[in-house]
Amino acid sequence: MYSLKMRASRTVAQRTEHVSGAEKILHESELEEQLQSLLQRALHHAKGKADFVNLKVEKIAPDALEYIAALPVSTLEPATAEAGQQMILDCLAEMGITNGRQIMEMFKDTYGMRGAMLLDVDTLERFEPDHARGIRATYMDAEHSLGRSVSDCKDHFTEAVVLASKVLHAPHIVAEICVSDDPDYVVGYVATHEKGYVRITKLKEMGCPDGGRIFLYRGPREDVPECIRYLQEQRVLVCHVPDAPDGTVSTVEPWTCYEQILEQKKAANIYRTTQEISTVQSAHVVMNGRVMLMLASNSYLDLINHPDVKAAAEQAIAQYGTGSGGSRLTTGTLPLHSRLEHHLAAFKGTEAALLFNTGYMANVGILSAMGIKGSVLFSDERNHASIIDGCRLSHARTVIYRHNDMADLEEKLRQYTPCQGLIVTDAVFSMDGDIAKLPPILSLAKKYRVLTMVDEAHATGVIGAGGRGICEYYGLDQQPDILMGTLSKSLASEGGYVCGSQLLIDYLRNTARSYIFSTSLVPASLAAADKALELLEQEPMLVKRLQENVKIFCRGLRDHGIDVDSETAIIPIFLHNEKYAVDVAEKLKDEGILLSAIRYPTVARNEARLRVALMAEHTAEELVQAAAKIAKTIKECPEEAYHVSK
Repeated sequence: MYSLKMRASRTVAQRTEHVSGAEKILHESELEEQLQSLLQRALHHAKGKADFVNLKVEKIAPDALEYIAALPVSTLEPATAEAGQQMILDCLAEMGITNGRQIMEMFKDTYGMRGAMLLDVDTLERFEPDHARGIRATYMDAEHSLGRSVSDCKDHFTEAVVLASKVLHAPHIVAEICVSDDPDYVVGYVATHEKGYVRITKLKEMGCPDGGRIFLYRGPREDVPECIRYLQEQRVLVCHVPDAPDGTVSTVEPWTCYEQILEQKKAANIYRTTQEISTVQSAHVVMNGRVMLMLASNSYLDLINHPDVKAAAEQAIAQYGTGSGGSRLTTGTLPLHSRLEHHLAAFKGTEAALLFNTGYMANVGILSAMGIKGSVLFSDERNHASIIDGCRLSHARTVIYRHNDMADLEEKLRQYTPCQGLIVTDAVFSMDGDIAKLPPILSLAKKYRVLTMVDEAHATGVIGAGGRGICEYYGLDQQPDILMGTLSKSLASEGGYVCGSQLLIDYLRNTARSYIFSTSLVPASLAAADKALELLEQEPMLVKRLQENVKIFCRGLRDHGIDVDSETAIIPIFLHNEKYAVDVAEKLKDEGILLSAIRYPTVARNEARLRVALMAEHTAEELVQAAAKIAKTIKECPEEAYHVSK
C-alpha cells in the first residue's frame, strides 16, 4: 500500500497561493495512473495553472491503516449563500454552541491557509502551531477507491466525506465547517457527531475563490497535540462512503473492507483461528485426536476436573436449574450469589464483594463507573485489554505510565495532580508474568491522595504462600482500594468479581452498567467457584506445587540456553518476530506440546513470544522434558531467518 499526495501552488505578485491538493491511498499497481491524474489536476485547475507541484509517495504497512465508518450524509438546498450560512449557524445552535456568528466571522482568517483552523469552540482560542499553515488532515482515502480507475473515483463529494469522517474521528473534535475554495464549486458542509455530514449546496457565489475550513475542538488543552497527531499522521481508510448525490452508484460490496482487514492480518502473521480440545482441560488434553501436554491453560490449580467441584455444580443444577432467570437487580440473585460474594470478601479480607459475569465485564464495569468526569485514571502501559477498554469507556482522562516504572508514575501523578484519581494495574501481567510493584504504588497513592485498583486475575491461587494474591505475596497489611479478580482461572469456573469497601460495592451495584444490565451468573458456575475457593483455602499444597513447577520449568529452560525467569505461572519466551513465534508453536504441536504464540496486537510489535502457562498437576519429569523439547525446537528455527528487528 502507498500514500500519494499532491500539493500545487503558484506565485502571484510575489505571494504564494494554494492552487490544489489531493491525496490517495492505493495499491502499487495504481500509482502510475493516479500520479498522472493528480498532475493534470494541478496543471489544469480553475484557480490557475500551478508553477509548483509536489507529488509525494510513501509506503504504508497494511496493519498501520485504521478503518473507520463514513459519516451519514444529508443535503440541504438553500436558495442563497446567506441562507446556506444561516443553516450552519442553526446546526451549531442545536449543539449548544452560542458563538456561531463569531466562528463564521473567523472564516476570513482561513482564506489562503494551507490547512484548517483548529479552534476551541468555547474560548475561540486557535491551537494551530503555525496560523499561516494551519492543521492539515492527511493520509486518508475512501476504501472503495482502491483498485478503481481514476475515472471511476468520485471527486469533490467523496473527498469531502472522507475528510470530514476522519476529522470527526479525531479526539475531542465536535464539528467541522468547510467552504470550498474552488471558484467553480459553491457547495460546502458542516459535519457533527449528531447530524453526520450535512451537505449544503450553496455557501458562496460562483466564481468566488474564498474558502476554508475550521475544526471545532472541545476538550482539555493538554490533549491538543494528540488531536493534531491523529489528524496529520494516522493512516485512515473510510468505509461505506455513501453514493454521490448525482446518483452515481458505488460498486463496492458491503463486506469488502472487512475482507481486506482479514487479508492484512494474514499477511502480517497475526490472523487468528480456534483450536478444539475434546477432553477436560488438565495437564494432558486431546486435540485433533492426539494427546498433548497442555502448557497454555489458565486452570492453574487443575480444579476444573476436581470431583468435589463437579459435584457442587451438579447439585446446584439439581436445586436451581441451569439458568439464573434475570439480572441481579431484578430476579437473578440466588443464595449462591450472596454466599460466594461473602466467601470472596472474607478470602480477600475486605468488607464486601460483587460478582460480574466475566473478568472483562468486571473491569469494564468498574472503570467506566469509577472514571467520572474530571477524574484521572493512571494505567500501566501493559495492563490487560479489559482495563484499557474500561478506561476508554469512562468519562475520565486516562494517563498511561511506563510499565512498572514508579518514577514515571510519580511524575504523571505530580503533573496531573488530580482532585479525583485512580491508579490501576494488573497484579500479575498476563503476557509478561511479572508482578506489579504494589508497595510503592500504595505509597504514591497515599502521597497524592488517589485510589488504587489491582486486577488479580492471574494472581489469585498463584502467588502468595496460600494463593491469596499480591498482598500476601508482599506481606502487606494495607489493601488496595479495589481488588478485582476472576473465577475462570484458579477457581475453575467462570465470572469476575470485585472486593473492597461496602461503599465501593454499593456504588458499583448502582452504577456499573455491565453488572446492572446482564443476566446473572448461572447456579453451576457459582457453586463450582465457591467449592474451588474452599479447596484453595483447605489445600495450600496446591499453590506450593504450582510454584515449585515454575522453578523446575524455568531452570530446565535455562539449562538449555533459554534465558527465562518467572515467579508466576506465566512464563514468556521472547522470540520477537510474529512468524517466528507462530512457526515454533506449530512445530511444538508436532512434538506433542501445546502452548500459545502471542503476537501483535496482544503485545507490541516485535515482542512476539511463546507464552507458557503452568499447572499444579504437571509433573517435574514432564516439565524437564518439555523444556528440552522447546529449547531444541527454538534452536532448529534460526532467529536470523526471520529478520528480527528488536
